[in-house]
Amino acid sequence: MRIVRLTLGAILFIGGIVLTLLPGSILLVVGGLMLLSYDWPRARGWLKYSQKTMTTGARKIDRFLLMR
Repeated sequence: MRIVRLTLGAILFIGGIVLTLLPGSILLVVGGLMLLSYDWPRARGWLKYSQKTMTTGARKIDRFLLMR
């Protein structure tokens, strides 16, 4: 099961990086990091960083849209 999880996580992560020009591909990156974070501690740090960055970005966009 671990090999399947690592393989699927790597495919999703790499696929999300390759498809960065398409909308919604960040979900592939986050999904891949989520699967990789079970077995790879460094991926857990990347996942926390990406979640924090996305939260900050969403708050800035919300603030901008509310102030219009």
